Amino acid sequence: MKIAMIGTGYVGLVSGVCFSDFGHEVICVDKNQEKLTKLRAGETPIFEPGLDTLMARNIAANRLSFTDDLKSATQDADAVFIAVGTPSRRGDGHADLSFVFGAVKEVAEALTRPTVIVIKSTVPVGTNQKVADLLKETRPDLDCDVVSNPEFLREGAAIDDFMHPDRVVVGVQSDRGDEVMQEVYRPLSLRGYPVLTTDLETAEMIKYAANAFLATKVTFINEIAMLCERTGADVKDVANGMGFDSRIGPKFLQAGPGYGGSCFPKDTKALARIGQDNAVPLQIVETVIKVNEEVKRLMIDKIVDLCDEKLRDKTIAVLGLTFKPDTDDMRDAPALTVVPALVGMGANVRVVDPQAFREADALLPNVTWFEDAYEAVDGADAVVLLTEWNEFRALDLRDMAGRMASARMADLRNMYSCDYALDAGFEAYTGMGRKSALLFDS
Repeated sequence: MKIAMIGTGYVGLVSGVCFSDFGHEVICVDKNQEKLTKLRAGETPIFEPGLDTLMARNIAANRLSFTDDLKSATQDADAVFIAVGTPSRRGDGHADLSFVFGAVKEVAEALTRPTVIVIKSTVPVGTNQKVADLLKETRPDLDCDVVSNPEFLREGAAIDDFMHPDRVVVGVQSDRGDEVMQEVYRPLSLRGYPVLTTDLETAEMIKYAANAFLATKVTFINEIAMLCERTGADVKDVANGMGFDSRIGPKFLQAGPGYGGSCFPKDTKALARIGQDNAVPLQIVETVIKVNEEVKRLMIDKIVDLCDEKLRDKTIAVLGLTFKPDTDDMRDAPALTVVPALVGMGANVRVVDPQAFREADALLPNVTWFEDAYEAVDGADAVVLLTEWNEFRALDLRDMAGRMASARMADLRNMYSCDYALDAGFEAYTGMGRKSALLFDS
């Protein structure tokens, strides 16, 4: 099949590359000439493990190409996918749909025959019907079909998620739309992966409900971690004990400094607004949003306590800035709350992250960048573990403690334990919901 993918952001690029690897002919459309030049040269504008290799393979096989010519890309397309951003709208938390509607209008004006228009972007309930209305208004001479096909990609594992999905959700309003999507995803259905077909509104709701539920699990275990610290319980054992229950499962029960990234923050806000607009306040989702912001601020308190409540002129090494490992995404990362607060309190902040520089350099001014964690802690008063990159999981803590002016650790991802850190020479340690040893406790 011939597919046009409008937008080469995270979702559009990963989806386009993976569709081409299925054997489809995919043309990705973008207006950014600098990005197009890089893509045509086989350079990915985002960091996603394995994406560059997969992209190069399909470019070489002539199944994948990139253009700014919307008309030629959609000329003979069996399906046109819209994969543009839907960020939170400033002020009210609604999803900003201007990019979606703008893309749909441009596609409609470029089409020369009826085509299936697939909304891959995350959009509120009712948006796909508005897209259908916009298509009829813009091109009343064409009988196009609208399909909702939300994505469920985890940054850092997106290719595996696309190739081996838990499910594919397809919302349709016509037999033709259903037939085209069944053909698009035939390589997956032939291997037994479930393709769930629903109406448009249900598909839209599935995406928001799934992300809000996962965000709830993250926030729930973070609250339990705070309670564990007051009661002497260990949140890692609590999470393990919960996760063995098949009704709960172990995923998304790792205590940490709060969720971030491109999906959970904006999708929970958008879902909360959808509930308010329909006179069905989603109190759990609204509380999740509130608590997640409080958790990020509590991380600052932990670091302040670790440093005897004095940060001015202290040197703090922060290991990890992206919202999760194996991505360069800084959107709503806890680091964007924690690091500026440390700088604002007078600390000299050194940062280390294997992929964040491209995004974080402009977002986090007044910090000093290091490529090596050991160099970053030389003479430092404290080290903060903020993102669980693999290279931070097996640090030589004894070497690290020996390099520091005062060996104190805020392990906000529970990569180590208090006893392990103390045995390695650290004089103070604080984690998330686990045993801590602070100077004023001894």
